[in-house]
Amino acid sequence: MTVALIALAVLLALLLLSGIALWLYTWRTARRIEAAMPPPGRFVDVPGARLHVVERGQGPALLLVHGLSGQLENFGYGMIAPLAESFRVIAVDRPGAGHSTRTPGSAADLPAQADALAALCDRLGLERPLVVGHSLGGAIALALAIRHPERVGGLALIAPLTHPPREISPVFRAMTVPRAWQRWLLAWTLVVPMSIRHRAEVMDIVFGPDPVPDDFPTRGGGLLALRPRHFLAASEDLIGAAHSLPALLPNYGTLRVPVSVLFGRDDRILDFAEHGEALVARVPGATLTLVNGGHMLPVTAIDTTVDFVRAAAAQMQVPSPRPRQFA
Repeated sequence: MTVALIALAVLLALLLLSGIALWLYTWRTARRIEAAMPPPGRFVDVPGARLHVVERGQGPALLLVHGLSGQLENFGYGMIAPLAESFRVIAVDRPGAGHSTRTPGSAADLPAQADALAALCDRLGLERPLVVGHSLGGAIALALAIRHPERVGGLALIAPLTHPPREISPVFRAMTVPRAWQRWLLAWTLVVPMSIRHRAEVMDIVFGPDPVPDDFPTRGGGLLALRPRHFLAASEDLIGAAHSLPALLPNYGTLRVPVSVLFGRDDRILDFAEHGEALVARVPGATLTLVNGGHMLPVTAIDTTVDFVRAAAAQMQVPSPRPRQFA
């Protein structure tokens, strides 16, 4: 055996050992997170998914839909408790996110996720709830209202994705790797250690210019994103949204429910003009509220965001004006 072949064999062995070490580190990290953060709610089976939901309060229904790589504790951090004083609040981990699972082979595009939420509304007996969607959850809320208009009473969209973005945020670029086996390899080797190493830079983009709460990893559920299956599900979500979002745009003008939009002026993930002003221009009667802050308003601007949802719910209760009669 030549020196070159020996060197190649040693290199391959080192790569294999490194891969095994990274896999074990990822596996142990995921196990520890899931042991420390068990599901606080219950599970509801719908076609294509087993959904984890948390339900609090009584009154008119609110359905809370989180964003990309998030989970329902993004709302549980501070919004669910005050809203539950006046509403029946249902927060859901979307298929594959948080503690929910997606049936293998099921689609992850916007229509599929909207259909899963429509089925959840049927299972829980929700009659035309106000659907509160954050970030990617806003796009899914729009898809739900377009595909199932009879199931939606109104939309309250917080920093929503509404149009194909000009570029993907660097926070999510690893999720756009085209081949599934490559994403799987990343998820089980590099994603967790690199996410931990670069946490400060990532959180600065996601939250900035607002500070990141010290307890967000636990109270806000941030640690749940440090699991391979969560990364893989988020990758499917992102790729599915990219393929299906353009088809929604021509239907925005058909929406006939109240649509309210809240955006931070300094959002570093989605631009308020590209996604907020552009949506309001297409939807009859839609309103846009701009506030100081970044992308994670449900965590960083709790009072403002709760007041926004309450105002959107009140708008649903205002009867539409009767058409004027002409002689």
